Amino acid sequence: MDFLLNVLAIPKDDAVAFTFFTGYMAMMAASVFFFFERSRVDGKWKLSLLVSGLITFIAAVHYYYMRDYYLATGENPTALRYIDWTLTVPLMCVEFYLLTKVAGAKKALLWKLILASVWMLVFGYIGEAFNPEGGSTSHSVMYGVLSTLGYIYILYTAWMGEVAQLAKDSNNPAIEKSVRILAWFVLVGWAIYPIGYMCMPGGWLNTAFGWGSSNVDLFYNIADAINKIGFGLVVYSLAISQSKPSGTAAA
Repeated sequence: MDFLLNVLAIPKDDAVAFTFFTGYMAMMAASVFFFFERSRVDGKWKLSLLVSGLITFIAAVHYYYMRDYYLATGENPTALRYIDWTLTVPLMCVEFYLLTKVAGAKKALLWKLILASVWMLVFGYIGEAFNPEGGSTSHSVMYGVLSTLGYIYILYTAWMGEVAQLAKDSNNPAIEKSVRILAWFVLVGWAIYPIGYMCMPGGWLNTAFGWGSSNVDLFYNIADAINKIGFGLVVYSLAISQSKPSGTAAA
């Protein structure tokens, strides 16, 4: 009954509320898909599929609560969103490690990617959540730049650094192609998040064009669904292509 009431409470002309609801449903459906498909891939890919499922499942749970928060207040659920990202973005970076582990990726790479993603998120949160009332451009820019340093490190590692080199050293065209597609997600898909950040009070887009919190949520909701489900589908495609047709490998 509560679920039906939540659906009926969504205004038909509110695009943000619509994307909160569809984002929740899409990512929950993706989780079910990834969890069930683990049985079809070889053992060495099962952990990658599990991580993909966890990413979308964690996001779906948060979207359930963010949707209710937005419907009740009409405000951007900044804290809930960053809790979601703090759990899911490092897991997305874990996928780079898991895909290149066959080429000799070390745990040091894993931790560097995780730390870079946490750095990016912590400073992004400070920039959004603790901006003085009314919006300070200097505050937004300073923490935006600090956050971007973590993003640039991940981007460099995926495109030209250790991850890219390991994918090449794997001598597996499928792995190299998949890593490159994920790198495109980081370059293009993740670029939507800085756009949303700059829509916050004090941000350049907010100051120049008056784009506000509704634009932020719309950008973030669309980006989350594309990036998180897309990451998982790339990993799934690789795992299926590299698994035996019988799909009977032990877990």
